[in-house]
Amino acid sequence: MQSHSYVADKRRLLTRLRKIEGQARGLAKMVDEDRYCIDIMQQIASLRAAADGVALILLRDHLDGCLTQAVKDGCAPEKIDEVVEVVRRYSRS
Repeated sequence: MQSHSYVADKRRLLTRLRKIEGQARGLAKMVDEDRYCIDIMQQIASLRAAADGVALILLRDHLDGCLTQAVKDGCAPEKIDEVVEVVRRYSRS
């Protein structure tokens, strides 16, 4: 099994992802209960911020681990292109 650069943060990532999962269930409940639109939108903003936090942890771990190793292995350009592409796609969302 391959070890990923986020292995040191795995517990923290899973904890955050479980909270996001709970937020998503809470949003569904709010819609089911016909809650006020703005309240739901505020909770969506919170969920997005939480997801962004997870993404930043993963990006940092990737830069510190995978990209650093790629530099040592002499294949940094491909990994840099990969990071640039994922940041480009992420920034569009």
